[in-house]
Amino acid sequence: MDYAKLFRLDDKRVVVIGAGSGIGRESALALAAHGARVTCADRDVAGAEQTVAQGYPGALTAYALDVLDDAAIERAAAELGPVDVLVFTAATNVRKRILDYSSEEFDRVVSLNLRASFQLVRAFGKGMAERGSGSIIGFSSIRGTTVEPGQSVYAATKAGLVQLLRTAAAELGPSGVRANAIAPGVVETPLTAQIKSDQGWYDAYARKGALGRWAQPGELAGAVVYLASDAASFVTGSVLAVDGGWTAVDGRFEPPN
Repeated sequence: MDYAKLFRLDDKRVVVIGAGSGIGRESALALAAHGARVTCADRDVAGAEQTVAQGYPGALTAYALDVLDDAAIERAAAELGPVDVLVFTAATNVRKRILDYSSEEFDRVVSLNLRASFQLVRAFGKGMAERGSGSIIGFSSIRGTTVEPGQSVYAATKAGLVQLLRTAAAELGPSGVRANAIAPGVVETPLTAQIKSDQGWYDAYARKGALGRWAQPGELAGAVVYLASDAASFVTGSVLAVDGGWTAVDGRFEPPN
């Protein structure tokens, strides 16, 4: 084992779904920095092109993909050729309490967060299994295990994604394919704009974790590189928490000595 190259991804072919912004963008850049050839897939192709323009000439390419379109996913799996690593970050949220939720809103959140993930795992996992290797990395959330009012459907999809990936690990593992989830805490991305705009809400979230702050998108990239690389060759069916201690700490009250 050459430990100096443990995290290298030289010539690995990677597809990052949601690479046009936020965690997806930083993941794509980090993977390219470690030698991977990365397809930056996003419905917002202009955003994906901005990711490509940020560096690593020749290592990054943009690709237009709407993951709500089943046929487009199948087409992408065929057009992009053999893929060694699939990363998907795309998600949405409607912050409403259960009694206020509409059926349309339910369908919208489930369609992107869970159904699209299912289709991606099927389309790209098939080729990986046939080739005998691959790594599938999906983004769950702290909301897959801890909840708060207004997060019902989002939390359900993130918990469901964990079980989907665990099942993929069980079914595809004999063919050499690994499947894992990353569970971020609070991260400053476009998805959390509603919270960031409310200073009290923002501060309360910052205080909840052990580190007392929010994460930046780039702080999730190391976990992606790890799970994509040979450093995680025996890691599958796992949930890697990158949450600043959110799920380890049960509140910010400091009891007296």
